[in-house]
Amino acid sequence: MKTLVITFPYAVEEAERIAAFLDGDVELYGPDVFETAFAKTKRIVALMSMGIVVRKIAPLLEDKWKDPAVVVVSPDMQYAIPVLGGHHGANELAKELSGIGLVPVITTATESRGREAVETIAEQNGMDVVNRDSTRAVNAAILNSDIPVHAVKGPAIVLAGPDVSILVKKGEYTVGIGCRKDIRPGEVVDAVRAALDENGIAEADVFVYATTTKKMHEAGLIEAVGALSGNLIFLNDDTINAQEGTGPSRATRLGLLGVAEPAALAASKDKILIMKKRVYGSVTVAIAR
Repeated sequence: MKTLVITFPYAVEEAERIAAFLDGDVELYGPDVFETAFAKTKRIVALMSMGIVVRKIAPLLEDKWKDPAVVVVSPDMQYAIPVLGGHHGANELAKELSGIGLVPVITTATESRGREAVETIAEQNGMDVVNRDSTRAVNAAILNSDIPVHAVKGPAIVLAGPDVSILVKKGEYTVGIGCRKDIRPGEVVDAVRAALDENGIAEADVFVYATTTKKMHEAGLIEAVGALSGNLIFLNDDTINAQEGTGPSRATRLGLLGVAEPAALAASKDKILIMKKRVYGSVTVAIAR
């Protein structure tokens, strides 16, 4: 991941020093430089006044899980201050800059008190957070006490509340699965692999597999996802029915908007359906990103 260092002409020499240390590139400040940077990189170092940076990036902010990490380096080359995405790379970037003598100024509540946030723990372990809304409650709890971490080896079913963060291996895609009752594991595995192959997606790039809680007792489905070395999550009716942009489904007779498409969307990061539901025998598969 390339790092972009943005500065003014008078500070090019210092910016090049930072870029060389981070294996990044230098760009001179201009009216649209931050907008361009947001679109092409996930790590930005701004060697300039913090006020300029705040005014320029404010209209660009979208979502903390998507926005790049932004660190301001004071013009005197003394301090590295994360201003955006502290838990999403900026704190680590500021600490990295201590390697050339800068002092990282960390202001996120957990790290400033010597504790690690959920997002930091996930990143350190090469994982990502499935239920991202949970991190606020969990990080707040981390401030006050040590909270338990439970490692569960599957096949298994975990029923977690809204204040429990679920970490799984990183990946880009989510696969929604619907199936007939008493489905055989091989049927599910073949259907999923066919769908992934048709879309040029490797099994290793799947973030999670998702379905309805009505399938919690489908042993064949659970066994199949285990055979795919994946993580299967079960979504409640409200979560599935809250999704938009899905096609008609016979699952309405079960009180659901659908299964494969809404499940894939609900668990996805970008909420983009890249393969609408497709039927493979007794299995229905949809893929989202």
